[in-house]
Amino acid sequence: MLLEMKGIDKAFSGVSVLKNVQLEVDKGEVHALLGENGAGKSTLMNVLTGVHQMDSGTVVFDGKHMEHISIKGSEDAGIAFVHQELNLFNEMTVWENIFLNKELSGFLGHCNKRAMIEKCRDLFRSLDVSIDPEEMVENLKTSEKQLLEISKALFFDAKLLILDEPTTALNNDEIDHLFGIIENLKKNGTSFIFISHKMPEIFRISDRYTVLRNGEFIAAGKIEDTTPEEITALLVGNTDSFKDIYETRETGDVVLRLHDYSGPGFERINLEVKKGQIIGLTGLQGAGSSELMQCMFGVTRAVQGTLEANGVSVPPASTHRAMKAGIAMLASNRKENSVIPDMSLLENMYLAEHTLSAGHFAISKRKEQKKFEDYRRILNIKAQDSADSILSLSGGNQQKVFLARWLNTNADILLLDNPTQGIDVGAKAEIYKLILQMAGEGKTILINTLEIPELQKIADYCAIFYEGRIVKILQHSELDEQTVMYYSTNAANV
Repeated sequence: MLLEMKGIDKAFSGVSVLKNVQLEVDKGEVHALLGENGAGKSTLMNVLTGVHQMDSGTVVFDGKHMEHISIKGSEDAGIAFVHQELNLFNEMTVWENIFLNKELSGFLGHCNKRAMIEKCRDLFRSLDVSIDPEEMVENLKTSEKQLLEISKALFFDAKLLILDEPTTALNNDEIDHLFGIIENLKKNGTSFIFISHKMPEIFRISDRYTVLRNGEFIAAGKIEDTTPEEITALLVGNTDSFKDIYETRETGDVVLRLHDYSGPGFERINLEVKKGQIIGLTGLQGAGSSELMQCMFGVTRAVQGTLEANGVSVPPASTHRAMKAGIAMLASNRKENSVIPDMSLLENMYLAEHTLSAGHFAISKRKEQKKFEDYRRILNIKAQDSADSILSLSGGNQQKVFLARWLNTNADILLLDNPTQGIDVGAKAEIYKLILQMAGEGKTILINTLEIPELQKIADYCAIFYEGRIVKILQHSELDEQTVMYYSTNAANV
């Protein structure tokens, strides 16, 4: 056995977050660590990697008892944490990121750049990774950044890699490549703790599993001895949060029109959306649905066609004008596009509204605090104090704060790009109910997602993209994974 954690307890400010938790990982296995947000997964991994000190319990790694674990001590022992929100320096090269604080010295103590670049090339060749060591990290695709993080850990002989939602931003081919690397490393004795909310991937790549719920150990076993339905029941307990929740509602006049709308990654999009409708957008990664949303919000420039919102023609490449027309966008990838880590929950919430009201002399903290309390109640945001850091919240609660950010602008057309990315089953159910509630109150919502069960729960109809164009519209009653995949892969024209 490579890792044995027993009787792990941890509390913050008197609140217990881990209670007698156990975890065992064998050498050369992929172990799925499962649980909803707030179940204790991150805290347990932070104990293992020295970020938090456990209050009680024992940790044995590679036959050695680990006491008073530090971040450096964990790394030196051979444990690497590849976070969902990648910890890379975009303004540095690939080789500089790999050798940061571990540089190779040459003559007279100078950095041996040539040797470090060559070692990177050797490493990438051994992993079948096509990344140029001299490329700037900011120029890499998300999938390449993910592989770079893993390569960085492996270069310094990690025995155990913790992978937190590693496939969130990857397409099917990139996932296949990543899983191929994991399988090869398993054969050489490397172990993995795999944290994911995606059942097909869990059952495809994992050997064993451990389930946590509310900071407690619930179950462990072999993947081959269980089913997705049984795992889901263990994750959520006695709840109906994963049942279908779709409901019909009254809709109004057309409030959003796209006519021959074209831009980077998509072309000739024609859509009419009514007040109170929920429209799903989907397709394979890079098919154009996310790119469409970014262009509608002014992040990129439309090159053809028209966008009309609430009877107003929205000019291209103007986020401010899109906001003035009543459009708001919850972007994908919270860390890069939503989180302002140096700001409090309150400041993160009122940021967008004060972009629109920048002419006001001052911000009334009393009024903003009142609005924050209203949104905390309406959206069921689990937060202690509005002055707390946004980083103190789970992913699902962060997402609710960002949703409040845009509702605070009084927008009535919401573009939600992968809104449940990296959040658990229970938090997803809450987000779905909020979306349906907002639509019932007259908000018009476009949601882009690759998860078809998500669309089955909330969408009135779904536009399927392939190579930048809408190839099929499916009504709610027609939505199923096989049909969506049929059109997403262009199988209709094979």
